[in-house]
This record gives sequence, C-alpha cells and structure tokens, in this order.
Amino acid sequence: MHDVADQQLPPAGKLCLDHVAHFVPEVDAASDALTRLGFTLTPFSPQSHRLQPDSPLVPAGTGNRCVMLSAGYLEFLTPLADTPIAGQLRTAMGRYVGVHLIAFGTSQAQSDHARLTQAGFSPLDAVALQRQIETLQGMDTARFTVVRVLPGTMAEGRIQYCQHLTPRLVWQSRWLEHPNGATGLTGVLLCVADPREAAQRYARFTGLTPQPNGNAWRIDTVRGYLAFIDSALCRSTFGVEPPSLPWIAGYTLECSDLSRARDVLQRNGIAPNALPDKRLFVELPPALGSLLLFEPARSAPISF
Repeated sequence: MHDVADQQLPPAGKLCLDHVAHFVPEVDAASDALTRLGFTLTPFSPQSHRLQPDSPLVPAGTGNRCVMLSAGYLEFLTPLADTPIAGQLRTAMGRYVGVHLIAFGTSQAQSDHARLTQAGFSPLDAVALQRQIETLQGMDTARFTVVRVLPGTMAEGRIQYCQHLTPRLVWQSRWLEHPNGATGLTGVLLCVADPREAAQRYARFTGLTPQPNGNAWRIDTVRGYLAFIDSALCRSTFGVEPPSLPWIAGYTLECSDLSRARDVLQRNGIAPNALPDKRLFVELPPALGSLLLFEPARSAPISF
C-alpha cells in the first residue's frame, strides 16, 4: 500500500493526471453500474471543507465513492444538500451526466496557484478539503489542498489542482484490485469546438506544451495525457454524438489483461467495442455517462 501511495504525487515542479470525477444524480445507481463494469468501490463518504485556512470546517454538500487505481483514480460525486458546491454539480448535470472534473496532481499547490495568477486565470484561494475515510484500524481523515478557478473560467468543467496530504489513507491496497484488471488512469478525452484553441488554453493553465496528434491535439503530463478532439472525430472514432459542447467525453484506463476486461463486461451484459489499435471502449450507462476505454499496459497515447 505504501509503495503505491508514495508514487502518486509527482516530483516538485511537475504535474500528473491525478483523477477525473463523474457528477452523478444517484450514487446507488452509479455504484450498481460500476460493479457491473468490474470495479471495486470505496465506501460512500460525505465531504467537508474549510474555505479559509482559519475558518471552521463545514459540510461541502457533496459526497463520493471512488475507484482507486495503482496510478490515479476515478471519483463519483453526488450532491447532498443546497450548498454552492452542490449547486455547481446540479448545474453541470443539467448539461449532461458524466465527467465534469479533471484534477492535476501536484506536490506544490501554492506554486500552481501563483502560476495561474500570472497566466491571468484569477484562481480562488486554495481550499482545504477533507473527508472521513475508513481504514483497517478505524476511521481517519483524508486531507487535500485544492486549487480551483471560478466556475465557467474553463468551459469544459471544473479543472483544478489537487495536492494529496494523506495519500496512504486514500490508496489502500484492499481497493486497488478490480475484477476487470484496471490498473491506471492514462488519459482524458475532451470533445471541443476548436481543439487547437482548447489545447493552447490548457497549456497556459498547466505550463505544459501542446502538440498536434493527427487530427487532434494532446498535452502530456509526467503521468497521463489530455487529448482534444472535435465532434466529427468523436463521431468517426466512437460513433457517438456529443450531448453538448464542450464535453469531457471520457478517459482511458490501463488494463493488465484486455481479455479479462472483455470477459467481465460480457458476463455482465455489456458489449464492448474494439478500436483498430485493440483498445476497447464502452459507452457508459446513463447513471454514469461518458466513454470508457481500456488499453493494454504501457500503451502509447491514443492517436487520431
């Protein structure tokens, strides 16, 4: 457990793809769908936060379950109350149910805050976020520092930075094994009107360099990438019509054995589709939304 947990934070001055989050209206329906897809889930956990370092701890009005991977994780967030953060989830789900959050992992959240300020993104004050988490020794508190920008600054969704302060509580070994063989979050697909513009904007946001990728654009972190595609490429590659633009269309997961993933899906009545490069993809059910791709271990980023 400690080895995996200790590998999650990137080196100082670098970024990784830490996690993505689905915004879902019903956590029980989402949980059932994830189990059928072959994932092991963490227990449900309400979230709390401090809006200022010296302010009292208050409920965020949201709760989550997670799919923890050996590299990164998936989060499934649902609103619980009438708070500003819960309201943001409901507004986002008015466009579509699915992935609305991309978190870059960092070990220097304050430096990222300063860079965003210099790049003109006017970030909000860093937020101390925490949630109770169950361990084999009893309950403990997982803590994070999150850097966000005002809603709407990044049209694609809640694009933020996350510095884990207690990774050993979050990456527990009992949650890392999945029947479908998933081991790591390797990429995120964003469907946008202008892939070049979006890639350049994310380059300013991250300080990373965008590069053309066939008919798409890509940004690489030290672990994981962002791929920017347009609607026509989404339709021709996946046969899917975007529900809205922009759309965080989905993500890729490294898998220890694609045949194992295929067997789990088919056994549970889910028919995966195969891409020419041998990746499998699934259009997720309405309880989850978005696209999920499984790829072999150590695959190159998807090409378009």
